[in-house]
Amino acid sequence: MPIVSRNPYDGTELARFATHTPQQVDGALTAAAAAQRRWRRVPIEERVEILRRSARVLRAGKVGFAELITHEMGKPIVESEAEIEKCAVTCEYYAEHAPRFLADEPVASNASESAVVFDPLGVVLAIMPWNYPFWQFFRFAAPALAAGNGAILKHANNVPQCALAIEEVIRKAGAPEGLVRALLVEATAVASLIADNRIAAVTLTGSTQVGSIVASQAGQVLKKQVLELGGSDPFIVLADADVETAATVGVKARFINVGQSCVNAKRFIVEEAIADRFVAAFVDGAQRLKIGDPMARDTQIGPMARANLRDELHGQVERTLAAGAVLKLGGRPVEGPGFTYKPTVIDHVGTEMVAFCEETFGPVAAITRVKDAQQAVAVANQTEFGLGAALWSGDLERARRLARSIDAGAVFINGMVASDARLPFGGIKKSGYGRELGVYGIKEFTNIKTLWIGPAKA
Repeated sequence: MPIVSRNPYDGTELARFATHTPQQVDGALTAAAAAQRRWRRVPIEERVEILRRSARVLRAGKVGFAELITHEMGKPIVESEAEIEKCAVTCEYYAEHAPRFLADEPVASNASESAVVFDPLGVVLAIMPWNYPFWQFFRFAAPALAAGNGAILKHANNVPQCALAIEEVIRKAGAPEGLVRALLVEATAVASLIADNRIAAVTLTGSTQVGSIVASQAGQVLKKQVLELGGSDPFIVLADADVETAATVGVKARFINVGQSCVNAKRFIVEEAIADRFVAAFVDGAQRLKIGDPMARDTQIGPMARANLRDELHGQVERTLAAGAVLKLGGRPVEGPGFTYKPTVIDHVGTEMVAFCEETFGPVAAITRVKDAQQAVAVANQTEFGLGAALWSGDLERARRLARSIDAGAVFINGMVASDARLPFGGIKKSGYGRELGVYGIKEFTNIKTLWIGPAKA
């Protein structure tokens, strides 16, 4: 079966590609392994030059890359341009800081010159999703390449042109031939890739269900994994918060990327005392969002990436309303071609309802009312996920204390959850394990090796 690229705004076919043959896959793995063995011996100060040049290539081609993202997965063009810039900034960040992050760490000892050193693991298989097709790769690849690893990219099959464009960016930046390769293969080929001796480790961004499968496959062959999986992030608004600002930021936190992000705010948990004010302000902001052609610069809500994703989301909305929740806005697909869904707000969502219990991966906000801050935290933790969380309060000392009780890889106080090259990113519970970005992320795909040196003579 060919891999087909389709425009989610109008459903038209953009391109189709034959999958790589087993012989082509084998050749790519052999070339990547050979290139990585040479790459690891290149001084890190030289390796990071690839990242600086990648940043320049990304910026020089920003218009074309952004249009490619928008055409293949549907996000508004302004957001696609921001995604490319974020990739460039992250490349530059690691170009500047990787030598310090990976420097040998001396350990005081009376009997030896002990140290901790950081060696690359090898070629990493990167199984990447469609929602941020460039960013998801570069947030892994910038630190991994700086550390001396190579990469095989298995991208989501609805963004094949993005996958090939990413490979070309790295090539134009001057990386050794074969060090980074994009493979156009079906999901059924992943197990054999993981098991291949030329693959040293695996990173996946995707659903919890797929993460469980990949973790099992990698575990069977004892290979390191970093998993960034689903999320149902709480957005907690306490009674002493700046309600209007929280609502304004909340609209962006929920509907950016058409609501298709693991760290979108999904469950809005609001103290009863200010719930009516928050809901009114939130609905007002959501209904002002411009729906339309994602190539138009004023569009804020474009199509969802695929028809099945839109249909699944609509089913979650219908089941939540049938259970007694109150529809405040939207609640249905946009008529016509393509896969657009109206920005939707559902109030009085109980903790047993679908929109609370399941991840809603699209433009749907679920609002749950609670009596006080303690109940807000308890309700926020009432989920199998643990990726990000936002907490809004005018009392920063109390907010700091409450944040330590929230089960999440990141808690943002009076702000929206977002990834940042300087800060570690990842989750707990069924949102995965391991970290990307920051100093912790660059060490995930290294052998943290103890080096013990005794005296040369007795």
